[in-house]
Amino acid sequence: MRILLVGAGGVGDAIAKIAARRSFFETIVVSDYDRARAERTIAWIEAKHGAQGDRFVAAQIDASDPDNVAAVAREHGVTHVMNAVEPKFVPTIFAGALAAGADYLDMAMSLSEPHPTDPYSETGVKLGDDQFAQAPDWETAGRLALVGIGVEPGLSDVFARYAADHLFSEIDELGVRDGANLVVRDEAGNEIFAPSFSIWTTIEECLNPPVVWERERGWFTTEPFSEPEIFEFPEGIGAVECVNVEHEEVLLMPRWVDAKRVTFKYGLGDEFIGILKTLHQLGLDKTEPLTVRSVNGPVEVAPRDVVAAGLPDPATIGPRMTGKTCAGLWVTGTGTDGAPRSVYLYHVADNAWTMAEYESQCVVWQTALNPVIALELLAAGSWAGMGVLGPEAFDSELFLDLMARPEAEGGYGQAWGLDDRLAR
Repeated sequence: MRILLVGAGGVGDAIAKIAARRSFFETIVVSDYDRARAERTIAWIEAKHGAQGDRFVAAQIDASDPDNVAAVAREHGVTHVMNAVEPKFVPTIFAGALAAGADYLDMAMSLSEPHPTDPYSETGVKLGDDQFAQAPDWETAGRLALVGIGVEPGLSDVFARYAADHLFSEIDELGVRDGANLVVRDEAGNEIFAPSFSIWTTIEECLNPPVVWERERGWFTTEPFSEPEIFEFPEGIGAVECVNVEHEEVLLMPRWVDAKRVTFKYGLGDEFIGILKTLHQLGLDKTEPLTVRSVNGPVEVAPRDVVAAGLPDPATIGPRMTGKTCAGLWVTGTGTDGAPRSVYLYHVADNAWTMAEYESQCVVWQTALNPVIALELLAAGSWAGMGVLGPEAFDSELFLDLMARPEAEGGYGQAWGLDDRLAR
């Protein structure tokens, strides 16, 4: 397996660091628009693990140009393209991978467009629609596009497959619930606003109309931050208010897993929601460039890019962050014994541990873990397929076993939890 890793930001950097401990691949080409970032990632790996030979090589890439993506992939004889950049680049990387005759993986899918007249009840272009429309092209080429294989989407979708196959005879709701108790402080010890993931992506998924799926209605939308609920997260995180947010799981799970309802709720907090609402009111969430006057003449700049530039890079905040993050799936319905059942399947990452082991903050590290596991399963032939498929289309037990098995026994040493709760 020869992998082109597109993007050496927080998640891409963590993917390379996690993969450095594994032996399933021949080469990872760590690429970025800024080649120096790719070189820094490789330098860290070599300082930690010793000289790597040609196991890791750096390259410059323009993720916005499908021809350039294809050219870099061909130059290095790539078999798999791993997309680790902003979802706005999905269409070009997706096209470049297919043109190069490579398989493709991503952690976020092609972007949505709200319904033009009724955005808070009707869907427009949904997350991933553009990719699923091209499934016949991937099938004809005999290639696989494994979409949404981060943590959310990704691990949560693996949990959905596992629940359907092993825990439930009928599922009422697949409810993704994401929460944390993370705190970021400045040099003086004061708590600051510093999102632990890309603010560009966070704005996109939090301010777009959230999507819900119901068996009787199909996909429909609601108002942003709707249906607040208090959810109790495990391992000391505690109670967090969660609200509806647009996310890929709702567009993926119903395609392969039978359920009456699918939702995604994110624990944001009042301050975060207030800031996002203010950005929207001021138009600072827009992606269309504006003309800004400067001493050097007019400059075209997108307001959202300005917001992103003014905040700390999520990849750099780990040393100032404390706490844990939890990604999981709350499943309710009828158990295999015929009795009502309610379980929360989850994985927790502790920032202190991820920083000590990988110098990666826990949110980006937790996201990066799952595509590496998936790549290893693909390399072994344990997972295989053609077309555009989500994680639900594959064997969940193989994934979860490899994830939880101790490193000394060939696994990743990351235990996942199953919390039985009172049926609601």
